[in-house]
Amino acid sequence: MFTCPTAASKALPKVYRAIAERLFPPAGFPAGKEPTIEAAEAFADILGIGEDYRRLLNSSKSDGIIEESLEHFQNNLDLLIQKTWVEKADEERKEKLLDTVPPLMDLIEKGDYSRALEGFGVILEELAYLFFGAQSQKDDFAEYALRIDPEMGLFWWYGGQLRGASGAPWVKTADKNILLALLLLGIWYLTNF
Repeated sequence: MFTCPTAASKALPKVYRAIAERLFPPAGFPAGKEPTIEAAEAFADILGIGEDYRRLLNSSKSDGIIEESLEHFQNNLDLLIQKTWVEKADEERKEKLLDTVPPLMDLIEKGDYSRALEGFGVILEELAYLFFGAQSQKDDFAEYALRIDPEMGLFWWYGGQLRGASGAPWVKTADKNILLALLLLGIWYLTNF
């Protein structure tokens, strides 16, 4: 999914590009830099989930909002995967994807957000394949998804950036709150998909 980050960024409409590229610059982050929570919040706004996303970010562990959201996410993701119609040849792929959800949830619960971010990127790539088939593997997928629906296209752009960021140096040194914010951005969007 989105094998060429620069091409994917160019596909973004100008109205969204500046906000999206604050979250994930096309040339990557310079040494010592990482995404910011403010950039994630601005991106959540253009996805149409900003207010609820902020409430999720500002919740505390003791109020259980994140845990409840993760439960809803897992249930919704399982339903999305199970209800997606695929060719017979892709049924095994669909079953393997279902098997990747519980380990992702374990990583999140353990607070291993860098590995969870990588796992979530893989899940999004596979989910895009289930929804869009081989088109999701092409360089112009961002443009294709944006033409279908701008918010959905922006979400898949975000998924491609996560997948590309999984090996980036900043992920290993980033503040855990930033990594959690990036995870919650996609989790909340899919929970409400």
